[in-house]
Amino acid sequence: MGIWIELGVFVLALAFGLWQIHDVKKAREQTRRQREQEAASPGSGQSTGQDAPGQTGPSQDPSERR
Repeated sequence: MGIWIELGVFVLALAFGLWQIHDVKKAREQTRRQREQEAASPGSGQSTGQDAPGQTGPSQDPSERR
């Protein structure tokens, strides 16, 4: 009888893992589509979170290190 409990737990764990993989694939596809949309319209809101070239922040300046 114990083998059925173990088999049930295994099936539940397998189903949960497959469900998570499915969710990750959906999230990756959504991210890919969002990036394609941003690349297709380069003039509208270029908020990539990156600094402009040539600018250095305090963490990048070697003279600021202690």
